[in-house]
Amino acid sequence: MLRTGLMPLAVAATLLLGLPAQAAEAKPPLREVPEVADGIFTIVLANEIRRKCDGISARLFRGIAEIQRVKARANDLGYSDAEIQAVLDSEDEKARMIARGRAYMAKFGLDYDKPGDLCRLGRLEIKNNSAIGALLRAN
Repeated sequence: MLRTGLMPLAVAATLLLGLPAQAAEAKPPLREVPEVADGIFTIVLANEIRRKCDGISARLFRGIAEIQRVKARANDLGYSDAEIQAVLDSEDEKARMIARGRAYMAKFGLDYDKPGDLCRLGRLEIKNNSAIGALLRAN
């Protein structure tokens, strides 16, 4: 009788011990995971520069590799593809990225709303071979 009563407990303990540590702990929102949030920001800003600047294009294969790297890291940390996609589709997260981009540009004395400043940033990033610049190419 004692043995039968402990069986469900033993099965539950075995299942819990087999789970990854991240599953047992509450995960912070992806925006609070710097290595993922910074990777997404880099990709988003590089893409914005590429889309709005005629003289700058994307290094397509590097961009794809960076997207896969960030996604794989988020998956390794226990985030599902659906959770990652939810961040990318979120209007709140898009607004947060825009605000972060504006602040980043301001550090260089640039204004997102001023014509040409985004392209100036792109050329500066390429020249400095930054994480953003590595995803871009001057035409």
